[in-house]
Amino acid sequence: MPKTVDYKTKRRSKLLSSVLPLWLGLMLAAPAALHAPDVAAQDQSAAATLVADKVFMSPDRKLVAEGHVEAFQGNIRLQASRITYDRQSGVLTLDGPIRLDQGGSVTVLANAAELDSGLRNGILRGARMVFDQQVQLAAQQMTRVEGRYSQLYKTAVTSCDVCGDGRPPLWQIRAERVTHDAEEKQLYFEGAQLRIRNVPVFYFPGLRLPDPSLDRADGFLIPTLSSSSNLGFGVKVPYFVTIGPHRDLTITPYLAAKATSLGLRYRQAFRNGQIEISGAFSRDEIQPEDNRGYLFATGLFELQRGFKLRFDLKTVSDDGYLADYDISDADRLRSDLSLWRVQRDQLIQGSIHNYKTLRDTENGDLVPTAILTGTFEQRLFPRHIGGELRLRLNGTQFFRESTLDATATEANGRDVTRLTADATWLRSWILPWGVETSATAGVAIDSFALSDDAIYQQDVSRITPKAALTFRRPMLRQTASGATQLLEPIVQIGWSHVSGDDVPNEASNISEFDQGNLLALSRFPEPDAREDGLALVYGVNFAHFDERGWSATGTIAQILREDAQPGFTATSGLDGQSSDFLLAGQVNFMNNLTVTARGILDESWSVSKAEFRGDLDRDRLSLYGSYLWLQSDPAEDRSSDTSELWLDGSYALTNTWRAGADVRYDIADSRATRTGIGLTYQNECVTLDLSVSRRYTSTTSVEPSTDFGFTLSLNGFSVKSGTTTSRRSCS
Repeated sequence: MPKTVDYKTKRRSKLLSSVLPLWLGLMLAAPAALHAPDVAAQDQSAAATLVADKVFMSPDRKLVAEGHVEAFQGNIRLQASRITYDRQSGVLTLDGPIRLDQGGSVTVLANAAELDSGLRNGILRGARMVFDQQVQLAAQQMTRVEGRYSQLYKTAVTSCDVCGDGRPPLWQIRAERVTHDAEEKQLYFEGAQLRIRNVPVFYFPGLRLPDPSLDRADGFLIPTLSSSSNLGFGVKVPYFVTIGPHRDLTITPYLAAKATSLGLRYRQAFRNGQIEISGAFSRDEIQPEDNRGYLFATGLFELQRGFKLRFDLKTVSDDGYLADYDISDADRLRSDLSLWRVQRDQLIQGSIHNYKTLRDTENGDLVPTAILTGTFEQRLFPRHIGGELRLRLNGTQFFRESTLDATATEANGRDVTRLTADATWLRSWILPWGVETSATAGVAIDSFALSDDAIYQQDVSRITPKAALTFRRPMLRQTASGATQLLEPIVQIGWSHVSGDDVPNEASNISEFDQGNLLALSRFPEPDAREDGLALVYGVNFAHFDERGWSATGTIAQILREDAQPGFTATSGLDGQSSDFLLAGQVNFMNNLTVTARGILDESWSVSKAEFRGDLDRDRLSLYGSYLWLQSDPAEDRSSDTSELWLDGSYALTNTWRAGADVRYDIADSRATRTGIGLTYQNECVTLDLSVSRRYTSTTSVEPSTDFGFTLSLNGFSVKSGTTTSRRSCS
């Protein structure tokens, strides 16, 4: 049977075949005309496609495509009602509405256009240019020059939604001319006015702003206005400088009524890591005779053979600088240099730590300032005995600046070098009736070298064999309502025996009783102190998982010993033959509310330590709070009871307004130590932040202060926050 061919379809195919060579060349130039040369190179390999209701040759030999004309190539799309191409003059005429967009990043809209065949030169009337579907430039006329520059005349620029009823946007920039450099991704304004609700506020003879699609560009960042009771009213105006594709510098001058400061932040990315250095130099009326400042440096690098290197260095001119300039609340500065490698069965780690105390009550010469640590750990799986063998070698050395000899009550200038070798074998079985059993056996050897000490020998050592058996019996059931419940009794019999010389307890003066060390054979944080003798641990874990979505978990446990253990403080929950009861639990409710609690209770149910934390996160409300209770304990440098409450939260008043507050309240002293409130307005085109904070604590180097903050940013040209914002309603 002969094949039927539609004449119109055949004619359209012939016309398309004559148009496509021209259109291919036209579309290859479009990306360069739109945005940047690198995008053009990306799209040149894609085939060009033209779709229209009708394509024909006019009597004057002009090629015409009309009726829902669309052209595609790669991520470039052109829409127009009619396109006419004059082969003799090389002029391309487009009738609107015209829409030319590239992957949603840049869109050009116009009523009519006359361009050359390469789209590099020409005029667009009634044009609008839109970046990232947010910032738009509307002009009476736009001229394309050399495929790189777009010149817009009588232009209005804004990132606010523009309503069709004539109401002005919240803000806009009106300019006589705006030039967009597609290669440098910059916008140049001439005769520009910043208008708020169509009221002129600022005039700029010349203004440069980065193209919103540009990730990094030299220029001013969002300024911040602040007022401090210690420093007075001030303003910060950061300036960002790009130093090549992998480096940048931020310069932040800070001018206040009682202070002058210059802040710097340098960042650089390498093939295998990155560094960041920040600091400031200040002169103020708090210490008028002194130069003040700080310097922080951090870095992380991936080295060969799987090793990683990290450093975090901190120094400051005086004890009160960080608090005076609201940089940090830290009362000790810790600097670190670490090198490590973690593999499935091996750990290698070495680090150097340096401490600088900012506390008035501490003498820096009597605090270890330099600490060196090194650890090697290997896991082996011996076949003849089964289980797992862990070999660990750890070395620690720390120094004090003081040369005073240690006494029976004071460490003074004692320096310590400690080397620990530990071998531990672990294996588990499942016994009848579903009892899970695990066995632990091992030995630890500690060697100490001491100096500046009049109490202990210079070279001391000890050996500690250890063993334990742990039994668990998990029991699972499902209730009539469909909930799943887990009950798991736990019993451990542990033994260790410390023999050798007496050694000073330097790093294990304060211990905590919690779920993490419940089944440990020594609950001291460091091996300079170890538990000795026979101990029995018993407890139970409980969990409830409701089918409606909420769940609860809990633990209660206690330790019974053959002999009381010296070295534990009265409020640690671990002193005496019988430890306090450990109670810990967490409840996750269906409405995104989580409550966590942990407490230590003695046999008379008196609480020595307790902590509660709640987290609530909903659409409009976010609330985080903690309560801490610590009984007085001079051994832990706590002369009175501590009872503190922390609250931090925010609430969305409307789709655009959000209020926040935070407070730290000392219940024992009936006073707040820090409070703050904030108010934020954010929509599609502007973000406004207002904040007030008060620090009530005072020392010999830090005075109480009240700080006010104000930040206003025009969205679209500022850093993208990535958060969802409310848009203006035109209804």
